[in-house]
Amino acid sequence: MEAIKMVRLGIRLWSYVREEASHGRKAPIDPFTRESCKPSASQGVPLGGMGSGSISRGFRGEFRQWQIVPGTCDSSPVMANQFSIFVSRDSGNKKYASVLAPGRHEGLGKARDEGISSWGWNLSGQHSTYHALFPRAWTIYDGEPDPELKVSCRQISPFIPHNYKDTSLPTAVFVYTLVNTGRERAKVSLLFTWANSIGGVSHLSGDHVNEPFIGEDGVSGVLLHHKTAKGNPPVTFAIAACETQNVNVTVLPCFGLTEGRSVTARQMWDKMMQDGQFDRQNFNSGPSMPSSPGETLCAAVSASAWVEPHGKCTIAFSLAWSSPKIKFLKGSSYHRRYTKFYGTSERAALNLAHDALTNYKRWEEEIEKWQSPILNDQRLPEWYKFTLFNELYFLVAGGTVWIDSSLPSTNVKNDQDSPEDAQRVDVKVTEAEVNRRHTTISEYSTTSGCNGSTGDVLKNNSDPAVTQNKRNSNNLSEHFKWQDQLDDYDDVGRFLYLEGVEYIMWNTYDVHFYASFALLDLFPKIELNIQRDFAKAVLSEDGRRVKFLAEGNYGIRKVRGAVPHDLGTHDPWNEMNAYNIHDTSKWKDLNPKFVLQVYRDFAATGDMQFGVDVWPAVRTAMEYMEQFDRDDDGLIENDGFPDQTYDAWTVHGVSAYCGCLWLAALQAAAAMAEQIGDRFFAETCKTKFCTAKSAFEKKLWNGSYFKYDSGSSSNSKSIQADQLAGQWYTASSGLAPLFDEFKIRSALQKIYDFNVMKVKGGRMGAVNGMHLNGKVDETCMQSREIWTGVTYAVAANMILAGMEKEAFATAEGIFIAGWSEEGFGYWFQTPEAWTMDGHFRSLIYMRPLAIWGMQWALSIPKAILDAPKVNMMDKILISPATFSLSLTETGVRKIANKAKCFGNSVLHCAC
Repeated sequence: MEAIKMVRLGIRLWSYVREEASHGRKAPIDPFTRESCKPSASQGVPLGGMGSGSISRGFRGEFRQWQIVPGTCDSSPVMANQFSIFVSRDSGNKKYASVLAPGRHEGLGKARDEGISSWGWNLSGQHSTYHALFPRAWTIYDGEPDPELKVSCRQISPFIPHNYKDTSLPTAVFVYTLVNTGRERAKVSLLFTWANSIGGVSHLSGDHVNEPFIGEDGVSGVLLHHKTAKGNPPVTFAIAACETQNVNVTVLPCFGLTEGRSVTARQMWDKMMQDGQFDRQNFNSGPSMPSSPGETLCAAVSASAWVEPHGKCTIAFSLAWSSPKIKFLKGSSYHRRYTKFYGTSERAALNLAHDALTNYKRWEEEIEKWQSPILNDQRLPEWYKFTLFNELYFLVAGGTVWIDSSLPSTNVKNDQDSPEDAQRVDVKVTEAEVNRRHTTISEYSTTSGCNGSTGDVLKNNSDPAVTQNKRNSNNLSEHFKWQDQLDDYDDVGRFLYLEGVEYIMWNTYDVHFYASFALLDLFPKIELNIQRDFAKAVLSEDGRRVKFLAEGNYGIRKVRGAVPHDLGTHDPWNEMNAYNIHDTSKWKDLNPKFVLQVYRDFAATGDMQFGVDVWPAVRTAMEYMEQFDRDDDGLIENDGFPDQTYDAWTVHGVSAYCGCLWLAALQAAAAMAEQIGDRFFAETCKTKFCTAKSAFEKKLWNGSYFKYDSGSSSNSKSIQADQLAGQWYTASSGLAPLFDEFKIRSALQKIYDFNVMKVKGGRMGAVNGMHLNGKVDETCMQSREIWTGVTYAVAANMILAGMEKEAFATAEGIFIAGWSEEGFGYWFQTPEAWTMDGHFRSLIYMRPLAIWGMQWALSIPKAILDAPKVNMMDKILISPATFSLSLTETGVRKIANKAKCFGNSVLHCAC
């Protein structure tokens, strides 16, 4: 029955996917093609920092999940990319050679050919172990291939919280430690091979060039210049090793996988078997001839050392890639964040590889300093500690893009744009005026004339700042130019990450609601800039027509006052709302989520300038929701379609999920309004909150939990795992509880007893919907799914309610099913959802970052604990005529005259 209902949507979606493909673009949601991300129990810790493209490395050593071009992911490993080892003893009787890739590998041909199949794939893996603790990994080869040689590899990437420089670098280091347990001296050569490829069949496109180099501090290696297809910006890789007194580095700049090149993969392997190194004169060979179409061009770096009996030796390699410019299919090109420090030259890869080898010890120290307090906390379960860190893989492998500023490097449209796109360029897209009737504009500035007493200055309409705010713009690229004049310390650029590798939309906001705790905790300046992006988006409107696929109706792309679902796909920031299943301007959760996130970030950072910057958007977002209060009870109602993040789960009337978010948003808006100085709006929100809370509890509270919705459908009485999402944010932000404590704990206990424990004994997480008879709600696909990120969020809510035992038991279900050896093998690709029978949906997904909401709950920042509390019952009487959140111009002027200044600062209000 569910399939029948979705037939029309499926037909429209299929047509849309084909239309996008005809223009050379991939649809943001394509359920018909899953080749880009296949499930595999072979993933490992990804490489590099955030936002400069990513490459993952499987636990058996294979390099896979290529995401160098924004929005594209090729999951297949490039098998020529390997580390190998060659060992010989003084007596000459013992020789060992093997690729350091344990187990059997698919795709290898016959050992007699000239390609990589001729190499020694000799490790069984019986004595090899892999350890992962993002952003690091360790592989131990205990007695393989030489029984008297212990080999370990440390993989280190520069993911360092609060370090906005090193974390942007596209590089990683592999540090090999060799311990000789034998009686004879051993000559050990480690080999790092790399194909000139960005995944898939890109190595066959031709015109690729390799070039050896000798750098400073003994760092030597090969640059691999890759000319990408389809007009994408070029990429340069660097593979390098560090030469020391005991370590000798040589290179082979070029070898091929088939006959035709002067050196084949087989000949390269034979050379290493015989000599353990390459010829020194190879450094003088210069750039190679460009590769021919269909030819694979590879390079190799060898590092050799003697290891004394019972001695130890360390050899370090680095990998770096430089793709300074990113280009979106329909939009502008931008420079990546790391170019701020390394420039835009293709040779930046050389400097990145060098700096990685000279800085990795400091990186390790900083990572250990960050992780140790959590790892040493005896109160925390062991599974939680490493799952907490390993879920952060998504901030690297989730298709992240980090640019150095919002200004494009060029503003030239892609020549692949369709005629339809060309017509739509002329459509006026305006930054809507800040409405004098509805919005107070606050300017927060330092002045020596205020010491905490009233010192307000009321600016009139002729003020240049107000005029600037009210200026119209004819296209969104102008609207989104970086207006905030920040110094170098504060300018951390702008950041995008995908909803998921299968759902190609940037900064999907209803999901960021769950994931954002990770960024706020570790990179708060990035989090604030994301909120600034959405604040600007709230005040904008894009009138271009869009077809919504669920119903087949048309609407405009972006409505003023509505928080966008996402920042776009093929032209982020400029063409938002790539999601087109439903009209998200009618969703009921996006605007409250914006207000809640902004207040939480404001309270956590204490950044008053941020608060003042985004306050007009917060008020506008709250005012926009007035239209959904159909019966004037202060509470918003859902409209009988899936108008929230559960976009296949229909809601009727008042819903526990959206209603609770709305109550929390009223409280957060009131608290923020008081601190900003907008007292009238604060009191209006308080009054509305009291009325709405009464209506919410009357319509949904049944004595033990809040019902799914106030309708009369078969699932209206369902127990929704996410029913207290608003309370989660209220408690996370230091605000007073939305409900009596016994109601909060009762609802959470009901969720634990039913949604958690009645699903495989609590070993899979919390199912979204459950009936009182203990059966899963089968209303739709999403009601019967277990959402990994929502389960973490529910666990965080339980911690905040003093139910730590239940919280960890709830979250452990995600670990058992997704990360443990007895689970489904979803490590480093945690999906959005799975079902009781093991089916999954959307691998490598943003929402599981919500596990950092648990860590936030365990250690709420002092700034939030010490923040001034708002008493929602301490309200003034407001006449029915002014009960609306919207204010008259006269009311705004009165607020401005009464606004208080904070410390040595004056709050300037204009209307």
